[in-house]
Amino acid sequence: MDKQTNQTNQPNQQTKRVESIADMNQDFAQWYTDVVRKAELAEYAETGGCIIYKPYGYAIWELIQKSLDTRLKETGHENVYMPMLIPEHLLQMEADHIEGFAPEVAWVTYGGAEKLQERFCVRPTSEVLFCSHYAKAVESYRDLPKLYNQWCSVMRWEKTTRPFLRGREFLWQEGHTAHATAEESLAEALSILDVYCELSENVLAMPCIKGQKTEREKFAGALNTYTFESLMHDGKALQSGTTHDFGDKFARAFDIQYLDKNNKQQYVHQASWGVSTRLIGAIIMVHGDNNGLVLPPAVAPIQVIVVPIADHKEGVKEKAEELRARLAKICRCKIDLSDKKAGWKFAEYEMKGVPIRLEIGPKDIEQNQCVLARRDTGEKITAPLDNLEQAIQETLQSIHKNLYEKAAARLESSTHTAHSVDELKTILDSKSGFVKAMWCGAEACELEVKEQATATSRCIPFVQEKVGDCCFVCGKAAGKMVVWGRAY
Repeated sequence: MDKQTNQTNQPNQQTKRVESIADMNQDFAQWYTDVVRKAELAEYAETGGCIIYKPYGYAIWELIQKSLDTRLKETGHENVYMPMLIPEHLLQMEADHIEGFAPEVAWVTYGGAEKLQERFCVRPTSEVLFCSHYAKAVESYRDLPKLYNQWCSVMRWEKTTRPFLRGREFLWQEGHTAHATAEESLAEALSILDVYCELSENVLAMPCIKGQKTEREKFAGALNTYTFESLMHDGKALQSGTTHDFGDKFARAFDIQYLDKNNKQQYVHQASWGVSTRLIGAIIMVHGDNNGLVLPPAVAPIQVIVVPIADHKEGVKEKAEELRARLAKICRCKIDLSDKKAGWKFAEYEMKGVPIRLEIGPKDIEQNQCVLARRDTGEKITAPLDNLEQAIQETLQSIHKNLYEKAAARLESSTHTAHSVDELKTILDSKSGFVKAMWCGAEACELEVKEQATATSRCIPFVQEKVGDCCFVCGKAAGKMVVWGRAY
């Protein structure tokens, strides 16, 4: 393959070629909304706070879903489906859990024209439904572990919403597992976190920081919550997914017991975990640029778009279709035979983040070659038709590698160290990003950071660094390094 040095095609240059979207460096929030709509990922629904997942956006979710579902099944997990409605008495059985979700719960009070004797909540999450089921389904140690997952939607009555990032109804998967011992439920929570991080890096091309949530930030009802945090282009953090170790807390509330090998009754230990369509928002904000969406090849609904050049000339459309048919055997490939001008097609597929644009015209046919335009760098590569399949596969791999390395470099350059709250605030006001700082573990210090710097603890990283001796808030001895930031 030969690279053409056409610098005007570099999308990472400062010049912005797409005037229909805001400049991401001037108004990131508007840029995000513009990309969601112009790339035809979603539209606002008549139902306030909810979105319509358009075919292109839903196709991205399907590819994420397929990749993760395969990984979960390889680790022995099975898919099930629980009801959408939860009786109020069931939700009340775990006090901490309901307290954490109460402000966001949507209630069903009528069935037809008849007022219900008991309210039903539209599931904000399904812990209590799985617990109720496990209380009946688990009798002996032979019934364990239960490794269940469900793909569904949930509803949380959010006050402020943004497509994919925070909505009243969103799509996700939620795993709920039951184990014989505390060691097994903890191992489950940690192993699924590893699955999530591997998916993030190898499918979404997104580096992440994984660690444990503080007591204040953990999931309502959990003993411990674990997270993988991603850094967006604007320097804000995104909690991309979480796993939770419940211990036997829910089991005691729901009386989920089993007979062990010594014929003694024991409470099960449980874990829970989930990721959602928030990952689509992460992809947009990690990889996108001023020309729109930039998709990692693994989740691109169209990996290669074939665009005939001068297709009114004899043989061009036929050759373009021939190439599409060849490539369809190795990747997700489509052809654009519409009557739009080539420039319009180029801009459209740049906006949609299609990884490779294949151009084929009369001169290319004469020379038995085509031109491959990379969405991530804007490079144009001349590829012989005889080994086109190899060129496409190598280019897709190169695009993923480049996207990951670019995001990793941004993460590294946007991670700072602070030794006081004022220093942390100055960093976040001027540079944004993640900030490492030592913490004594006191919730009062955590709250002060939130009040003084409008920042939250993102996680206590598994990989610890000693960036000081004292808590950056109170000055007392500190044994943990915490990553802080402002988040979506």
